[in-house]
Amino acid sequence: MSRLKLLGNNIKKFRKAKGYRQIDIATAMDLSEDYICRVENGLKFLSLRKLFQLADILEVKMTDLIDFD
Repeated sequence: MSRLKLLGNNIKKFRKAKGYRQIDIATAMDLSEDYICRVENGLKFLSLRKLFQLADILEVKMTDLIDFD
């Protein structure tokens, strides 16, 4: 599995654990819901700045998002 897909899986896992919908994340990050969907499916990537922003929104460490074990 690609690293982008693994990252997307982690984002989805933490998003759901917080009870957030994709639209909630998209709104908070000033992105489209479709873009968040594509990120979670490993089809798009986030800039490092947006990845840090997402970690803050999800209240997780950046290392949690990129832990693929």
